[in-house]
Parts: sequence; structure tokens; C-alpha cells
Amino acid sequence: MIILFFGDVVGEAATAYLTERLPQLRAEHGADLVVANAENCAPDGLGMSHKQVEQLLGGGVDVITGGNHSWDNPESVALLDHPRVVRPFNVGTKVPGRGELRVEVAGETVTVLNLADPCAMRHVEATAGHFEPAYHGGWLKASRRGTVIVDYHGDHVIEKQIFARAVDGEAAAVLGTHTHEPTLPLHLLPGGTALVSDVGMCGPVGGVQGFGYASFVKGLKADGNPMTRPLPTPLSGDIVLGAVRLEIHGGRTTRLERLS
Repeated sequence: MIILFFGDVVGEAATAYLTERLPQLRAEHGADLVVANAENCAPDGLGMSHKQVEQLLGGGVDVITGGNHSWDNPESVALLDHPRVVRPFNVGTKVPGRGELRVEVAGETVTVLNLADPCAMRHVEATAGHFEPAYHGGWLKASRRGTVIVDYHGDHVIEKQIFARAVDGEAAAVLGTHTHEPTLPLHLLPGGTALVSDVGMCGPVGGVQGFGYASFVKGLKADGNPMTRPLPTPLSGDIVLGAVRLEIHGGRTTRLERLS
């Protein structure tokens, strides 16, 4: 089984870029399943929009995962009802959306499980009071079947690496998202779990996580806080492709490589 996983898709230009490239990438790599984190795919980069989600799904993405921006606007919240969209599982059942999805791939069952760490979720109003730890409140509570792919949306490399070690041999992959900055090492753990601390983004280069940086810098210099000014929009220009390819046999990853 071949799975392609794409990190945080930022804005409409990155969505269009990925959508255009996906048919060739699927064919070139013989992909059986494509997963993309698209919580930043809306034109302003905050949450999702119907247009961009349908572009991604129509272009060849099978499952869309999310994170702290999944509840940023009403349109994004409504999309959490889409049968191919998930958000972090470890926020309980009272929060809109689902946290896991099972699909049949190449005659096998694959569970895509979305988790998040507390740092990534600390300012999310929709999940306040509902967040649970990723392992005990997410992994142990999820109905995991077949090959398990985890999108771990989090700030801290150490938490992702510890979690991956805890599920080594049970998950086929723990793939980090959220920082938008790809980590260099690709790990194949002894039990067959692939670990990437952060896959990186599919988004515009030259800014801050795919966004313009001027307002952040002004806020930091003038107020001591980069978040006091209006949030910038995604940049225009060249798009970087943050993605990995996994080859999986019997629920264990046997080969892991980056796409560029």
C-alpha cells in the first residue's frame, strides 16, 4: 500500500497548486491513498472553505485532516460534517466534527486518526474545557482498525516523538503537522511505525508559516506581542510542497521518503 501525506495546505494558491499536481503525483507514485492537512486552505488561511475543500477532494485527496484552525469560521465548522473531513479526536464528542475516519484501501482497512497537543490547542475557543491528552484521551479511546495513520497536530517535537514511541508497532505512521516547517530526519521505528516530527506545509515561501510577516513584526516591536495586529493573509509567489510517501505492508511502514 502506498500513501501520500501532505502537510498544512495554506491558502487558495497552495490549494490550486496541489490540486494541479496531484493527478501526476498519484500516478507517478502509484498512490492508493492521499491524506492532506487542510485546516489553513481557506483564502485567508484561517480554517477551511467549501471551494478549496472540494478542489482538494476533486483533485485526488481522499481524506482531509485538521487542527486548531478547524473551527475558525462557520464555513469551516460546517465542513466538519463532511464524510471525508476530520479534526483532532482528543477534544471530545461535544465539539463539532469527528476525529477518525476509516476507509477501504487496496482491500485493506485504513484508519486515519487526527490528534493534537495542548500547546497547539491552547487558544481554541471551540474546544475550551474539552481537550484531552493525545494518548489517553485520543489514542486509547479511538476505534482503531487495520492500518493506522496518525496526523499529530502539535508544536512540540518531543511530544510527537514520545507519542510515536508509545504506539510503535500499533500505528503505521505518526506524521507531525502544525509548525509548517519540515523536520529533516525521517524515522522508521523498530516496530514498523514511521515518524516525521513535522511534514511541513504546502504553502507560499518567504513569510511566516506561509503568511505575510509585516503585521507580526509591527506587533512585536510596538507592543511586545506579534498577535496584537490584524492577522496577515497568505503570501503570493512560489509554493513549497511539504509531503511524504509511505510504503506500508501488513500495517507496518517499510519505506518512508520525502516528496519535493
